[in-house]
Amino acid sequence: MNAIVITTPGGPEVLLLQERPQPEPAAHEVLVRVHAAGINRPDVLMRQGKYAGAGEVAGSIPGLEVAGTVEKCGSAVSRWQPGDRVCALLAAGGYAEYATIDARHCLPIPDGVSFAEAAALPETVFTVWHNVFQRGHLQPGELLLVHGGSSGIGTTAVQLAVARGSRVAATVGSSAKAEAVRQLGADPVINYKEQDFEEAVRAAGGADVVLDMIGGDYTAKNLRLLRDDGRLVFINAMQGAAAEFNALDIMRRRLTITGSTLRPRSAEFKAALAAEVEQQVWPLLSQGKLRPLLYRTFPLAEAAAAHQLMESSSHIGKIVLLVQQ
Repeated sequence: MNAIVITTPGGPEVLLLQERPQPEPAAHEVLVRVHAAGINRPDVLMRQGKYAGAGEVAGSIPGLEVAGTVEKCGSAVSRWQPGDRVCALLAAGGYAEYATIDARHCLPIPDGVSFAEAAALPETVFTVWHNVFQRGHLQPGELLLVHGGSSGIGTTAVQLAVARGSRVAATVGSSAKAEAVRQLGADPVINYKEQDFEEAVRAAGGADVVLDMIGGDYTAKNLRLLRDDGRLVFINAMQGAAAEFNALDIMRRRLTITGSTLRPRSAEFKAALAAEVEQQVWPLLSQGKLRPLLYRTFPLAEAAAAHQLMESSSHIGKIVLLVQQ
């Protein structure tokens, strides 16, 4: 099969199309003929050799989410059959024509959702559901602040929160991104290059939950703008981990600081998360209340260009590789 391989840790140019053996599914796995694969920030970190827990990256195939058709089922798999349309979360290996995946981590692609759209769902939906709703306990009527509101994670978080009856504020870096996120239901939308987000969210009454991928000097601001009993949830720290905050203030206002990353979690945890996502989130796709925003698609061979676009942060929504038609 053809696959994109990280030849050595480095820039986008180290991603090369190579021939690799087609994998065989274990008893609990399915072999998926990949039609599309989503691009995510962890893919970039993995390529750079900076993704914690990824191990030796030279010679590995990146890719955390795919959509395609089941080609073959392992002996212990009962739910899926060859030909089923599925999307799935995987630890790596998505930038390839075929991938083996734990059958419990696959979800059916709803009618009317394309392979490209479906490939944009698993990583973002699993991340948002776990962090905003399971860890952040966002409730209807509460205000969620989403940093990076125009990203794949951000646009998913905005849509899910609005669909479940919460209010959403978001930070973005341009007027075009602000308009796109506003159309998804966020209000206020703050251009952080022109306005102080802490001041704007305080004017809106403060936030109950903050979904943060920035870290650094955002941390103190995030904590100050939280309402009593508020929750700050980290999914990344692009500015680094260094931060100062007032522990006594956290105690006085009963604030919670938490966060997570999905990749190192157990297969059992991901299976349980997939089951809850299918129950709680998948109906919203059929109802038209959740739809991935596809910014641009690239052929598999142009994965390096897709990574360059991801690193530019000029996109709104998701970037997807088209693998097989």
